[in-house]
Amino acid sequence: MIEWFSNLEWFDKVFWFIAIIGSILFLVMLVSTFVGVGFDADADIGSDFDMDTGGFHFFTIKNLVAFFTIFGWAGIACLDAGLGKGLTIFISFISGLLMMLVMATLFFLMSRLNDSGTLVVKNAIGAIGDVYMTIGAKRSSIGRVNVRIQGALRELEAITDEKQDLTQGAVVEVKEVTNNGILIVEKLQDKG
Repeated sequence: MIEWFSNLEWFDKVFWFIAIIGSILFLVMLVSTFVGVGFDADADIGSDFDMDTGGFHFFTIKNLVAFFTIFGWAGIACLDAGLGKGLTIFISFISGLLMMLVMATLFFLMSRLNDSGTLVVKNAIGAIGDVYMTIGAKRSSIGRVNVRIQGALRELEAITDEKQDLTQGAVVEVKEVTNNGILIVEKLQDKG
């Protein structure tokens, strides 16, 4: 193996060195990710393009390791195919950049899948629901309603300004939310 490596031209040695080191770093990062070791490979190197959630980070350690791994192996493949040095460098560089772009896009899309799970009661405003426990007229007693918020059916406390109690099964609309998260509902009028 050492004899084979020493017989290579310096240009070939550079690509083999980059490919092997990049692959080793990639495997270490992959194993540490699955094992859960505290290896922080998400450190931001420099530039990023911030978007709504998480940001689109192009220059991260993971992406740079991917770049050099693909750069090295693409260069080896080009040299084995008999391509010239200039074309080999160009194809390797473009291949590495494409890999960085793919990885940055995947991590960006995965970051958008995160959901904090925190219920934002204000999102209930305008929602239609039904009374589960009687709500006292003119805010005389707190009842409960079933409403769909953030894609899930929730049972929440509610009050009303209606002149009559809202009994179980009445269809209501959420008009406001108090500072302490209690819904203010109004009975929907029957059409017809």
